Amino acid sequence: MLKNERPGVAPDVSKTFAELKKKGHLVAYVGDVVGTGSSRKSATNSVLWYTGDDIPHVPNKRGGGLCIGNKIAPIFYNTMEDSGALPIEMDVSKMETGDVCELYPYEGIPLIIGRGLTKRAREFLNDKRLLSDVFKLPAGSSNVSRKEKGFTLAQKVVGQACGLEGKFFCPL
Repeated sequence: MLKNERPGVAPDVSKTFAELKKKGHLVAYVGDVVGTGSSRKSATNSVLWYTGDDIPHVPNKRGGGLCIGNKIAPIFYNTMEDSGALPIEMDVSKMETGDVCELYPYEGIPLIIGRGLTKRAREFLNDKRLLSDVFKLPAGSSNVSRKEKGFTLAQKVVGQACGLEGKFFCPL
């Protein structure tokens, strides 16, 4: 799971995780740069194998889990969320293996799904306030329409396959 040895982490990371879990706390995977250098699903599965919880009646699958990094690769971040994990980007420079932290996920984490759902509900209800000031917006976002921003390569490929100009999956 790790390319390079880390202080306080046994070469066999399963031993380190087992020792930390004995303390009775939720164990998080923490790193400076997380989710690069591997396929996103494989990397997610590796992290969830150690930090996640078994899913009842589903063999060899885990959900939940916690991953914290100074920088988390965007595609890995999305895959972690899709798998039911909580990825958090924050300064981890002072964290050490075995540290116990308290996290308050409902205080200050941007709720992107909530923002998108709220916008769609307001569109359906013909509410003029399409952007809510309750949710944080990503840095650099604006009220520029999707048409003016253009589409990513992936959106163009999906759009072409569907007979459309581009497909936009995550409205702001």
